[in-house]
Amino acid sequence: MNFIFFFPDEMRAESVSCYGHPLVKMPNYDRLAAEGVRFDQCHVQHPVCSPSRCSLMTGWYPHVAGHRTLWHLLRPHEPSLFRYLKEAGYHIEWHGKNDLYAINYFPLAVDHWDASEGSHMGPNPYSLDDPAYYSFLFEPFSGGLYETRDMRIVQDGIEFLRSYKGEKPFFLYFPLSMPHPPYAAPQPFHDMYDPDDLPPLRPAEGKGRPNFHQLIRQYRRLDQLPEQLLRKIQAVYLGMNSYVDWMLGELLNALDETGLAEETTIIVSSDHGDWAGDYGLVEKWPGALDDTMTRVPLIIRMPGNKAGHVVHEPVELFDVMATVLELAGIQARHTHFARSLVPQLKGAPGDPKRAVFCEGGYDLHEPHCFEGRWDKYDIPRTPAHIYWPKGLQQQEHPESVCRATMIRTLEYKLVRRSNGQHELYDLRTDPRELVNVYGEATYRSIQEELESRLLDWYIHTSDVVPFDEDPRGLPPYPIPHRMGT
Repeated sequence: MNFIFFFPDEMRAESVSCYGHPLVKMPNYDRLAAEGVRFDQCHVQHPVCSPSRCSLMTGWYPHVAGHRTLWHLLRPHEPSLFRYLKEAGYHIEWHGKNDLYAINYFPLAVDHWDASEGSHMGPNPYSLDDPAYYSFLFEPFSGGLYETRDMRIVQDGIEFLRSYKGEKPFFLYFPLSMPHPPYAAPQPFHDMYDPDDLPPLRPAEGKGRPNFHQLIRQYRRLDQLPEQLLRKIQAVYLGMNSYVDWMLGELLNALDETGLAEETTIIVSSDHGDWAGDYGLVEKWPGALDDTMTRVPLIIRMPGNKAGHVVHEPVELFDVMATVLELAGIQARHTHFARSLVPQLKGAPGDPKRAVFCEGGYDLHEPHCFEGRWDKYDIPRTPAHIYWPKGLQQQEHPESVCRATMIRTLEYKLVRRSNGQHELYDLRTDPRELVNVYGEATYRSIQEELESRLLDWYIHTSDVVPFDEDPRGLPPYPIPHRMGT
């Protein structure tokens, strides 16, 4: 069996058509959901790209091996899905960006990699003194639909499919950039949706909201923006999703044309979500654990799956690893925490009692993890840079990006933070997470139960023991030696 993993960056589930958004048009996602299996409650293990991808490929939570930052990627001594597949005889074809492997890991896990040059965005239309400068709302891409970097990547992958001769089974990986900010797309997608037609955004102010929300708005000057501009941001974000859908359609057409659709499993998901104007915020934050960050689409079409099946119970993004290994007939040789979704692909329900977990943020004793240290970057970091406010906030208010951990069931979500700004939401009555009920007497028993489950989870996943063992004896002394000779 072959595999294709179509992996947009920063696509949240609620902004996808088959997940219930009332406005966005994504016919190819709809088609895939109708032909495949849609997982309604898939949650990532970290709200930032690199840690999320490391978890996806290993089945480890970020805390297991310290993969909690943008810069600490998988290293050669660590296991990963692609390495297992490559060692089992799969051809691993990579088209897109890298937020996963250290450079010296690539030859161990990937056969061919390529990232086309280019972008998907036009210029920033605002001057530095304009409050909208740091909003990520850019001008539309001036080129055509086939000229963005992402579409060039997809086209390269399509050419691989058309030239495939069946020598080895393949895994074709598309780690795309969109709909990652800046918010911009080629026309007609950039202006496809009228901001006035959008459902209401989540309000900026809410009960018990963590203080990093207000700090982000202050540092980015988002608190000075009119509501209409925030709505335009989300409208463009939806247009980016529709453009991603169009690219998916080009890929699905190529699968049909080559006859490979009948022997290929296609997986569509994302590494995390995006605020896109909700809560008066843009982009993401390492300690943000609301559903706009953690809930992503997951649609899998496998030959012989139960078409149109919807799994309503919670799953975790790294379950993809265990699922692919089972479908490929490969046994993992390391301890991991992912669960295979193969039974669900055949029509079984999920586990209604399952909780999903996500974590993020940094401790004050690890300054090397924080963004905003200009010596970490190979690009200029000045107030003119779009990420300047983000790094500055983390340096001046490190407590605003403290360690955070989430446990989420179908009914409740608990977030514990090392700075004491905890959150608890009753998702039955408050699915948009607007009213923090942490500490309220009515929810005391629920809070205690979730905190106990969270502690148990940490105990069970705190580390992993390698499968191989080390001899306890002394090695032979390398040089014969006697005192005085």
